[in-house]
Amino acid sequence: MTARNTSRLRPPMLFIALILLGLVFAGSKLAEDIQQSGLTLSGLLPLMLLAVALLAALGFEFVNGFHDTANAVATVIYTRSLSPTVAVVLSGLFNFLGVLCSSGAVAFGMMSLLPVELIVQTGSHESFVMIYALLFSAILWNLATWWRGLPASSSHTLIGAIIGVGVAHAVSQGRSALSGVNWGQALNIGNALLLSPVVGFACAALLLLAIKRLVKSPALCQTASAQAAPSRWIRGLMILSCSGVSFAHGSNDGQKGMGLIMLILIAALPVTYSLNRTLTEGDSAQIVTLSHKAQQQLEALAPVGVVEDARAVLTTYLQTGEPDPRVLPALAQLTGTAGDTLARYGSLSQLPADRVAGVRNALYLSAETIKRLQADNTLQLPAATAQTLQALRKALEGATRFIPAWVKIAVALALGLGTLVGWRRIVSTLGEKIGKAPLNYAQGVSAQLVTMGTIGAASGFGLPVSTTHVLSSGIAGTMAANRSGLQLSTLRNMVLAWVLTLPAAALLSATLYWLFSAL
Repeated sequence: MTARNTSRLRPPMLFIALILLGLVFAGSKLAEDIQQSGLTLSGLLPLMLLAVALLAALGFEFVNGFHDTANAVATVIYTRSLSPTVAVVLSGLFNFLGVLCSSGAVAFGMMSLLPVELIVQTGSHESFVMIYALLFSAILWNLATWWRGLPASSSHTLIGAIIGVGVAHAVSQGRSALSGVNWGQALNIGNALLLSPVVGFACAALLLLAIKRLVKSPALCQTASAQAAPSRWIRGLMILSCSGVSFAHGSNDGQKGMGLIMLILIAALPVTYSLNRTLTEGDSAQIVTLSHKAQQQLEALAPVGVVEDARAVLTTYLQTGEPDPRVLPALAQLTGTAGDTLARYGSLSQLPADRVAGVRNALYLSAETIKRLQADNTLQLPAATAQTLQALRKALEGATRFIPAWVKIAVALALGLGTLVGWRRIVSTLGEKIGKAPLNYAQGVSAQLVTMGTIGAASGFGLPVSTTHVLSSGIAGTMAANRSGLQLSTLRNMVLAWVLTLPAAALLSATLYWLFSAL
């Protein structure tokens, strides 16, 4: 059975209505947030730049639906367990729930790849150039690989784009290219992206063998029929595992779009979105208490006195990671000053507009510095100080790392709509072109269950992984375990797309960064 035999989805009026409804919803919530923060925008240009950037970010998630969300419904459509219409609606629903239930750890993990100065320079020309370069490079590469029918990774694409703008920015500032990216975080993400397909291949193969041994049902190992749907219990397995993959995908891939949108909002509207204004006065009081406590403990460890430019010291430390005796006193000074400012106004929501950027940058630099200090095995802090810093870091991240509910809803809607129009090319590749034999029910269930578990575990650790890589590797693993044979030409093209995606996206984003910088 081929993808040509499935019923064709035509964009109905409901599709257009959902797009318009989503844009109106996001726009109204954005205007409401701006009004509550007391910000007054002057001129049309800032609004136009913001609107284009937000539409591009949602466009990235829409295109992401072509790639990754299509993978979630590929097996259930190919095996005729559900019609395409029902499958994509069900997948969209569970993607929506997955996004809403996500913690945001993956989103901010992706953001931390960027050099610290690009994150703290909110509203600057460099931040807008960075955002536009990485957005458009990611969209262009995703569209190119989708057009070729290759299940390339949106995660690789976005990471490559971030690395490209980071390196380009560092070189443009006369620094080493290596200083443009948080390579420690890049290594963690790279390990997750490299290991997850291996886990998918091996675990799906083992699970298929276990199912064939434990479940004595010839029907489960049959290939999909072009005339009839499978039995109810097999359909139930396919639908449940498809729903699990969709939920896991939303909880992981949806966060990448959320991270992009938060980058845009913080850069364009720092007064409104750089600090979590929903924190209570009790939360703000906790930050004040922990800041002053950390200041006292750090000053006792490193009584250097007043550091001339504490922010510059911490920024340099985060860029290079090189030991500096001024780091601890600079951290004490910055946290103490931020605590004093917050104590004066009572809560984050009461900060005057002209104080928001300074307090946010102080809190962000302090949290990132504590994180770097905790990862430094050569630095031995007293237990009480380490405990205070850990509590302070958690409180600071609560103030600077947040995602409004409307952003999650908008991203979930973009993912679901992308699935609705772009699933066909990927379904054909995964169903028929990986193995020499068509996919059977047991292989589909095995690949989907392993994909769901792998992505869910990665989300728990705050690491982005590729649904495309894990599911396609899982299908390949089941083909190998079933001795169905593998189509080397398809696998070669897929591996080539995987290998080329990161450097190609990096080169494209770096080129766009230099081009936009010259405008």
